[in-house]
Amino acid sequence: MTQQSLAPVHIVGAGLAGSEAAWQLVSRDIPVVLHEMRPRRGTEAHKTGGFAELVCSNSFRSDDHENNAVGLLHEEMRRAGSLIMSSADANKVPAGGALAVDREAFSEKVTATLRAHPLVTVVEGEIDGLPPEDWGDVVVATGPLTSPALADAIRAATGAASLAFFDAIAPIVHFDSIDMDKAWFQSRYDKPGPGGTGADYINCPMDRDQYEAFVDALLAGEKTEFKDFEKTPYFDGCLPIEVMAERGRETLRHGPMKPVGLTNPRDPTVKSHAIVQLRQDNALGTLYNMVGFQTKLKYGAQADIFRMIPGLEKAEFARLGGLHRNTYLDSPRLLDPVLRLRAAPRLRFAGQVTGCEGYVESASIGLLAGRFAAAERLGTSAAPPPPTTALGALLGHITGGHISAETEGAPRSFQPMNVNFGLFPPIEVPREPGQRLRGHEKTIAKRQAICRRALVDLGGWLG
Repeated sequence: MTQQSLAPVHIVGAGLAGSEAAWQLVSRDIPVVLHEMRPRRGTEAHKTGGFAELVCSNSFRSDDHENNAVGLLHEEMRRAGSLIMSSADANKVPAGGALAVDREAFSEKVTATLRAHPLVTVVEGEIDGLPPEDWGDVVVATGPLTSPALADAIRAATGAASLAFFDAIAPIVHFDSIDMDKAWFQSRYDKPGPGGTGADYINCPMDRDQYEAFVDALLAGEKTEFKDFEKTPYFDGCLPIEVMAERGRETLRHGPMKPVGLTNPRDPTVKSHAIVQLRQDNALGTLYNMVGFQTKLKYGAQADIFRMIPGLEKAEFARLGGLHRNTYLDSPRLLDPVLRLRAAPRLRFAGQVTGCEGYVESASIGLLAGRFAAAERLGTSAAPPPPTTALGALLGHITGGHISAETEGAPRSFQPMNVNFGLFPPIEVPREPGQRLRGHEKTIAKRQAICRRALVDLGGWLG
């Protein structure tokens, strides 16, 4: 069968998942019609009409594929020929042990690659209902900002209410407005990452009094009010900083403002009570984002409160924090093991709308959706990846791996999840006769064994 004789697969949404799904299909000589409503219709969070725009952080998180679950997912995607990962690698900026990118250059790379491909047809405009029957196979990758009209159509087709939560965006600061006489460059524990030196973060120290005053200001600051229909739970991995402060005065010191692994070179003998970190946000190094500082504070309050941080007294913000609503499916009930909607199998879903959380996770589900759709179109087996891989573990959570009311005997809903070692099948760690592993040493050994097993099993699946 030639590529000219194959009907195209329609993909709705050119975000991380949709772009990756499109690439996986055209890499197998299957034509794609890629539908994107931006820039004709914007969202509360996006600023451009580019594909795979990063609306929150510019970090893909850890790139350590031997010890970290998300780093392992990076490596699996690279080996599976991911466009998102190759574009990220080509546009990375220093970020300690993390993989962070110049967000504009990254999006431009993904956009240019897909628009230039002879098998990709881009159609701009909103899809305001279920895709027409004559489209045949469709991948819906509209992400957490699915338009209300399409969300209502999906809800009507499934007979189920969508679930939703709020995600918060961290502010971005102009580098030349940071007082480097008070702040300093250092990665936690001096750990270098891709393209980094071990001094990739800007650190702003606080003593106890400064920290206490900062927490007081967060708690008192004017915040965005939600309408009744918007009152939905936050994702715990992306809590607004003021919500963390409400959970206890020490919460921030054990979260984004923890002072461990960092030493102020101006006075190495004095331990900081808390430290705010900023991470490079573009290749030029002119913009830095405040790590873990997602917020629902109103703009005026943000500027006043964040300028209380030593080193940021005169900070100029390229972007202040904000909120956007995320919508996702009850995927374990609605989707089959290859991401098809049980009520309408011609529709396959991908990305954050399926209930995964994070840039790389979203793209990875797009990768799987593209591969599954390609296999189906070519008449071959669409086998899911082994559950021992990061791809398989995340897919398993989405399509049935969560703890439900039926399996636990108590009310519990499906919730978004980052990839983590808790999603992988257990493993026995080989050890020498008489050797005993305890505590942190045992944890490290297990994680490394999981990563080794995953890459071996991935090779079999890809082969």
